[in-house]
Amino acid sequence: MSIDEFVKPMRDELVQAGFVEVRTPEAARELISQNTGTLLIVINSMCGCAGALARPAVLEALQQAAAQPDQLATVFAGYDRKATDAVRSFIPYPPSSPSIALFRGNEVVWFLPREGIEGYSQEDVSQQIIQALNTFCQKNGE
Repeated sequence: MSIDEFVKPMRDELVQAGFVEVRTPEAARELISQNTGTLLIVINSMCGCAGALARPAVLEALQQAAAQPDQLATVFAGYDRKATDAVRSFIPYPPSSPSIALFRGNEVVWFLPREGIEGYSQEDVSQQIIQALNTFCQKNGE
């Protein structure tokens, strides 16, 4: 099995839920620098806490939150390295994967590093994301 085949299901989990996949540094810089609303970016990875906690918690939070980001995006750390580095250049925190960043415009207003994911329950992680969405994003219908 090639690395592409191995990573594909991990990519598809978010893409099938409506996340735009960022594969190049140019796409990453354009996405963030031209963002005028709220943008939730998941820095995805192959580790167990990404598959068991981060991705499922994000998907659960998006279903349960009263407020939603204007855009959803994902980049795959360790695989699309240049794109990941470009995304991280906008995040004023140490590199972390998996991690989740919420932008308003091109500024990070909330960030959840691996340390806030690993060792917690999916429900705990989901609740942190829901709280951030409800704080920084517009409620449905507003």
